[in-house]
Amino acid sequence: MEEVNVVTIKERAVRGIVVLTGRTFFLQVLSTIALFLLFQYLAPSEYGVFIIVSSVVNFLVYFSDIGLAAALIQKKDMPSETDLKTTFTVQQILVFTLVLILFLCVPLITNHYLLTNDGRDLIYALGISLILSSLKSIPSVLLERKLEFIKLVFPQILEQVVYNIILVFLAMKGFGLKSFSIAVVVRSIVGLVMIYTLQPWKMGFAFSFRALRDLFKFGIPYQINTFIATLKDDGINIILGGIIGPSGIGILSFAQKVARLPLTFFMDTVTKVTFPAFSRLQDKTSDLERSVTRSIFFICLLVFPSLIGIVVLMPWVVELIPRYSKWSASLIPLIFISINFAFAAGTTQLTNMLNAIGKIKITFYLMIMWTVLSWALIPLLAIKFSVNGASFGYSLVGLSSVIAIYIAKRYVNFSIFESIIKPLIASIIMMAILLFVKNFLPMNYYSLGILVLIGVVSYGASIVGMIGVSLIEDAKKAMHNLWKK
Repeated sequence: MEEVNVVTIKERAVRGIVVLTGRTFFLQVLSTIALFLLFQYLAPSEYGVFIIVSSVVNFLVYFSDIGLAAALIQKKDMPSETDLKTTFTVQQILVFTLVLILFLCVPLITNHYLLTNDGRDLIYALGISLILSSLKSIPSVLLERKLEFIKLVFPQILEQVVYNIILVFLAMKGFGLKSFSIAVVVRSIVGLVMIYTLQPWKMGFAFSFRALRDLFKFGIPYQINTFIATLKDDGINIILGGIIGPSGIGILSFAQKVARLPLTFFMDTVTKVTFPAFSRLQDKTSDLERSVTRSIFFICLLVFPSLIGIVVLMPWVVELIPRYSKWSASLIPLIFISINFAFAAGTTQLTNMLNAIGKIKITFYLMIMWTVLSWALIPLLAIKFSVNGASFGYSLVGLSSVIAIYIAKRYVNFSIFESIIKPLIASIIMMAILLFVKNFLPMNYYSLGILVLIGVVSYGASIVGMIGVSLIEDAKKAMHNLWKK
């Protein structure tokens, strides 16, 4: 199998950006709609069990790859069949071993988290899904190396469409946790069949110490960074599950899912695009400073008012939407977690910038700091104050991001006032107006729509008042460039 040439790489890379951006937006919209429908029919305890069990399995997934797939993608020359089969062999040994350990630990997990039979079956379903997913790794690697993103993305989209339709349908029919068990297995089967249809590869087993040694040179360091992120996120969920129980995890996860929506829609895609841009500007100090300032401003411009709007309006949403009253306990955690994500809106782009200019050790140390703080504060506060304490712990971890801002500013002198403070002031003005007007309106969908409109207008007027008409001109230029390309 031959590698693609340079011209083809450029063409497919551009096409890939468009495809991946479109896929990301479509799947985010689909997942958001499905999630809000799902919240109507699942109890907090049922959703909490899914989060806990998923975290346990996700933690095991980290050990199922050890960076070999990434090493195959990064490899300069086309991987040989021995490389592919060695990776496949090692992965299958690891996956089957981990799934066996998982299944043997089912009684322990079930007793520790007081799971029902449906919770136990969910563990088995996710274990089976892990096995099926591991079989897709080599065809996925081959498609990524050839930059065939359309073929790579199509199975992912089909998987998520099938998963969400089955999940919501079964939840509406009262299947509860069984909805997740059935949906994850069907999703894995659909994805496996589709990717082998688009990228055939004859499964085979081989083992070469030389091939494995070469792949480990890149794979192991790559996987260490992944492990820290896994430890910080899924590891905390596993611990919290034993402290606040499935219902508490359900409430906390609801607040996290809702509060993260602005970051999902406005920050994640920007971060992917700006990394290569920052990398090219690392020797042009003034241009880099302006780019960092403007990119953070753009993210904060959209994320800050969205977070405040969610916090202010969510009490009405919980009351107005049928079956949502059970999530009222998440309103206080929503406030604290929104603080965490507000800091993330600025600091994620800064760590992205530090990586781009070659300061990856600094981001590694920052990740260690956040992981240590998360493990030190969140479980302790959860023991003392349950769900509200855990969410307050997340806000404290977010506040520690001022350290990242201070460190990043030493390397790139971006404007904190222009990028963060101005959108924050405009958002606070919007919040004050919304809270004032809210007192004079009856609680109904019509009033909710009025509040959204008032929020958009008041925020827009505030930010234009501080930035000036240059904001409108920038928006016009961005749209012109987008359509031009």
